Amino acid sequence: MATALFVCLHNAGRSQMSQALFERAAAGRHTALSAGTTPGERVHPEVVQVMLELAIDLSHRRPRSLTRELANQADVVVTMGCGDECPYLPGKRYIDWDLPDPRGRPVGEARATRDDIARRVDALVRELDRERRHSRQTAAAAPEGQ
Repeated sequence: MATALFVCLHNAGRSQMSQALFERAAAGRHTALSAGTTPGERVHPEVVQVMLELAIDLSHRRPRSLTRELANQADVVVTMGCGDECPYLPGKRYIDWDLPDPRGRPVGEARATRDDIARRVDALVRELDRERRHSRQTAAAAPEGQ
């Protein structure tokens, strides 16, 4: 099981959508976390609205701060617009997704960002599933005692 950490500036839009969509796509095979470098007070209303269209309620979620301890839990860290503010931890795999911040944008633009995230998340989950299968096959093929 892999853990993905999604990081953006305020943990109130892109990273919250990513975590929720990842959790849905992974269906328990992998876990997700999200955080922000400068957390907002709440998830952006337009994000809550477009996620409700998919029957995912983010209204109860609260943005949280990115900490080294949180980052240490991740196998893969997906950054979205936090640039140099995102800490780099040796040994972690980093992916940067160039996505517009949905804050204050029309619902149609927030929806387009959500759909872009959903495609990226689905691809990431498939990749993590392949890596997991490969690791199991490699372990099963190794001679005993190794």
